[in-house]
Amino acid sequence: MRPRRLSRRGFLAAAAGLFGGSALLPLTTRASGGAGSLPGTDRAQYPPGLSAGYAPQPPSHGANATVGDVDVQRMAYDPYAFLSAFERGRTSRLPGGRTLREFLLVAYDKPIEIAPGVIYPAWTFNGTVPGPTLRAREGERVRVKLVNAGTHPHTIHFHGIHTAAMDGVPGLGAGEVPRGKSTVYEFDAEPFGLHLYHCHALPLKRHIAKGLYGAFIIDPAAGRPPARELVMVMNAFDTDFDGENEVYAVNTVAFHYARHPIRVRRGELVRIYLVNMTEFDPVNSIHIHGNFFHVYRTGTRLQTSEYTDTIMLCQAERAVLELRFPYPGRYMFHAHQTEFTELGWMGFFEVSDDGV
Repeated sequence: MRPRRLSRRGFLAAAAGLFGGSALLPLTTRASGGAGSLPGTDRAQYPPGLSAGYAPQPPSHGANATVGDVDVQRMAYDPYAFLSAFERGRTSRLPGGRTLREFLLVAYDKPIEIAPGVIYPAWTFNGTVPGPTLRAREGERVRVKLVNAGTHPHTIHFHGIHTAAMDGVPGLGAGEVPRGKSTVYEFDAEPFGLHLYHCHALPLKRHIAKGLYGAFIIDPAAGRPPARELVMVMNAFDTDFDGENEVYAVNTVAFHYARHPIRVRRGELVRIYLVNMTEFDPVNSIHIHGNFFHVYRTGTRLQTSEYTDTIMLCQAERAVLELRFPYPGRYMFHAHQTEFTELGWMGFFEVSDDGV
């Protein structure tokens, strides 16, 4: 029997349950390539052990009822570890003493598991979606080498201040980098704040929807107060290539932080670097239960702009959120587009006195 395609309607039906008790019943599927792709290059192959179906289980209330879990070892990507994984590159000194920080990003095709048994044919930076969180300090010189080991032309466009030649768009500078080729982007790290990078090759929506993006943090020269720091990239996946998303998540894997709550210590400062890279939907959002947070939009100012429990972001908008949990317990966070929540964008903070 051929695996059935996964539609938005089918995912909603499978995600039966009350709000806050949403269930994602895994539908064994193979997401096939869309029109215009190179023959044979855009079809995901099941890793060993994922070809068999999963038996649906009845939904439960109060926690996600996803059957099974993704294999983070086989995928070589752990969403929990990604929260606090910062790629700081290799550093050296330039004449005059300024720091040069160098990064390597390799673009290549890779099937990823976005929910138990749901395989998506992604285009990745360094094998993960999102790509690594790059981190530099204000005023440093940044040099990024892009190697295109994928099946399509790619670029890297950095949000920030740089010359036109380093903008990573078709027709300027190196332009689109063909498969098997490489190029180097170099610029000063400015302004400080929370930024992002993504492929800007055409068609742009396809390259972003396939997963070629990541967060880019430039710390202020004087730094920020010590905190428990977490990176959350809001994203989604169009598994049947109809221009609508069927799976939503933060950091790619549906309901992962519901099954694996984020552990924090009561009273500690928590800093969330939140980036919206959702394609096909005009906005995304985050709501944190039982608390309020300070918002630093784009992270380019050290003064908070608002104090709230919910914010909404368009694609490529980002914000730094800071909060402390005064009480122990399990606190939900999710998109406040409730359909997104039912399709995977939901998790929990587990607050305790020792943070474990």
